[in-house]
Amino acid sequence: MRKRPTLHVKPERLHELARERFGVERFRPGQLELIQTVLRGESALGILPTGAGKSLTYQLPALLFGRPVLVVSPLISLMQDQEDKLSELEIPVAKLNSTLRASEEREVVEEMSEGSGSHELIYVTPERLENPHYRELLKAQRVSLFVVDEAHCVSQWGHDFRPAYLSLREAVRELGDPPVLALTATVTPENIDDILKQLGIEGARVIQMGLERKNLFLEVVRTPRAGQKREFLLSFLRKEEGVGIIYVATVKKAEELHTYLVNSGIDAGIYHGKLKATEREDVQRRFMADELKVMVATNAFGLGIDKQDLRFVIHYNFPDSLESYYQEAGRAGRDGRPARVVLLYRLEDKRLQSYFLGGKYPRREESLRVITHVRALAAASGDDHGVRVSELANAAGITEKRAKVVVAQLESVGVLGRRRDRVVVLRDVASEEELEALLSEYETRRRSDRDRLELMMRYAQTARCRTHFLNEYFGEEPEDECGHCDTCRDRGQIASSHEAAEERAARRAKARTERERLERLVASAVPHREGTQPRRPPSTPPPEPAPVREIAFASGQQVEHGQFGAGKVLSAEPNRVRVDFESEGVKELDPRYLRAIA
Repeated sequence: MRKRPTLHVKPERLHELARERFGVERFRPGQLELIQTVLRGESALGILPTGAGKSLTYQLPALLFGRPVLVVSPLISLMQDQEDKLSELEIPVAKLNSTLRASEEREVVEEMSEGSGSHELIYVTPERLENPHYRELLKAQRVSLFVVDEAHCVSQWGHDFRPAYLSLREAVRELGDPPVLALTATVTPENIDDILKQLGIEGARVIQMGLERKNLFLEVVRTPRAGQKREFLLSFLRKEEGVGIIYVATVKKAEELHTYLVNSGIDAGIYHGKLKATEREDVQRRFMADELKVMVATNAFGLGIDKQDLRFVIHYNFPDSLESYYQEAGRAGRDGRPARVVLLYRLEDKRLQSYFLGGKYPRREESLRVITHVRALAAASGDDHGVRVSELANAAGITEKRAKVVVAQLESVGVLGRRRDRVVVLRDVASEEELEALLSEYETRRRSDRDRLELMMRYAQTARCRTHFLNEYFGEEPEDECGHCDTCRDRGQIASSHEAAEERAARRAKARTERERLERLVASAVPHREGTQPRRPPSTPPPEPAPVREIAFASGQQVEHGQFGAGKVLSAEPNRVRVDFESEGVKELDPRYLRAIA
């Protein structure tokens, strides 16, 4: 391991540099700590809210190191956006991705090979970094810092997973073990441990800022019947000002919903991974220029999209976890102005995510098949250096993407290994039982994923403050209720109605007391003859107080509420009842405002 660069720069100088080169007047929470950590040659994981200036934490150090900072970025659009901004600031940038023409890539490679490039930042996709040729090229640059942007992708397995992220640890080692800076916006404590492990930086400093953004208004809309989601969207889009994103779970759903909105007169674009690159670039340009009201998209859209003025983000389908949900929700309102984050909840959506989870991790028979074919192909070719992943995928009858995931999985337990771009068997597995024991970590992951999906459902159903719920989930110190999510707002309305009822009762009691006082005055003023009783005023005696009635409801009982309609009792206490309403979801209410349905 080569000696890491260590720079001790005074905060005053860092502030001055940030102001002169980036126009930043003051650091946001967490930025200065991360900058100072990497300048000292230490690895770090930075967890900063979306829009909190994560890119400055490596762009500013890049001006001081004297050698390039390597940035692994998941999206080409993010690279292009960063390159455009840095070019305006006269900060030299290079990028290695699939959009480069052969001549452009050759020019970048030649500059690096000759050592004539003056690039302070080099952006690369994780797939390019898998290529041994590029690793050798970058190794010669002696990079000062290895940055993993959107680091949650390292721990995010799924149907759209990027297996190239699993090889980043090996890339760090081959590049001479520079310090690593991993950056993301939303992770749980378990994700933090997994990211550090996958990147081989278990001792890294973790700097985590609060995730709550007070300008985001979180709400869940219950849509139990077919067609209700579309009805809500049309009403919402025709009333809501500004532009936003509607996230859907599949390409098919994106295409269906996009067609429906366009036919309904909404200026909608569509974005998903199966579109041609030129189509994606064109629709993104139109969206950024406010030529479209809304973008209907899979989660392929959004990472690194620097559009500050999104006024809403709507989830049409149920996300797989609160991490995915809040990562995407956080793209709204980055300008600090109020923005709405809406989840359209329908219980049936859980089935789609459960289906995705079912195929998320390799099956035991796939792992055995891969091991067998690695050994057989190496023996057939007489090549001790192993086999290529593409050859292995063809032989095993699985996709290359799936093969990469299986290989990475078996690498992590010491069964397979890599020699440059080839796979080799490191040790035999005596039985299926032994393999199953080795892969027990992935069964734990499966259970964890099911739990995460269940918690996503609980978020949709909760009658508690949604911000409070998210803070607890992400391991942050729960604060007071936010006061502006839908559950807080609904409780406020109910409280207001209670207060209004109490005020009306108080006014009636005051009026009755005043009337009785006047009647007594009138009676005392009327003369009466001796020997007769004074005439009593024609007053109406105050009504007897109603007897206190014990209000009791049972779990499973059907009830009705004046505002929320019909629902079913989930649990009941003397002064609080949890009810699942057909149209509004789960609410906690005072039993006095519920009526039993016979």
